[in-house]
Amino acid sequence: MLKKRIIPCLDIKDATTVKGIQFEGLRNAGDPIELARKYEKDGADELVFLDITATIEKRKTFVELVKDIGKELSIPFTVGGGISSVEDVRKLLEAGADKISINSSAVKKPQLINELAKEFGSQCITVAVDTKFFNGSDWVHIKGGREITALKTLDWAKKAENLGAGEILLTSMDGDGTKNGFDIRITKLVSESINIPVIASGGAGKVIDFEEVFNETLATGALAASIFHFGEVGIKELKEELRSKKIQIRW
Repeated sequence: MLKKRIIPCLDIKDATTVKGIQFEGLRNAGDPIELARKYEKDGADELVFLDITATIEKRKTFVELVKDIGKELSIPFTVGGGISSVEDVRKLLEAGADKISINSSAVKKPQLINELAKEFGSQCITVAVDTKFFNGSDWVHIKGGREITALKTLDWAKKAENLGAGEILLTSMDGDGTKNGFDIRITKLVSESINIPVIASGGAGKVIDFEEVFNETLATGALAASIFHFGEVGIKELKEELRSKKIQIRW
């Protein structure tokens, strides 16, 4: 069994860490380099950096900022935002990223997943899936959650796996920033239906939320942002509590 991972996420806009609720109402959450340094010291298992407006603004991820953050880290570092080609990925990996995350570009060109997996290996290709429940079904959204697609979430997760994705970063837009707990239903459905790791994202507000998502689904990682950024839950304390509940956490 894979040990569970605790993963802080840095949502970046204009080179600053931000956080909102359900992808809206963004507010400043601090300097990304300082946060990266802090999270590694606190015991984070991995770090995710998402340039959340790169696709909307039709530009590439801030490579220089990736370099600066990468210099601070020895833990795995995943980067996403505006990635649409083999060359984009090569630049980010050379800048210090260990893995990359693709979302909108993968939906628009699914074969990109296969191209990247063949070039760099599935182990460093994460497909981010932003999902929202609407009219009785779970639908994939792109462009930072601004655009609904015709893809059903579970179908797309399965296709991404078949094309060579190494893991799925599953974000519940309904739960994002609400601190009401992870979306157990969709996380359970996706994690039990595919054979690659699933990172649960969206809704973490307290320690018990992590306990529930690890006990009730097959997610191997849990990602959170604001509760870490604003000091509501400490990573070290979180891991100690999960360990006391017999959850197989990385240590």
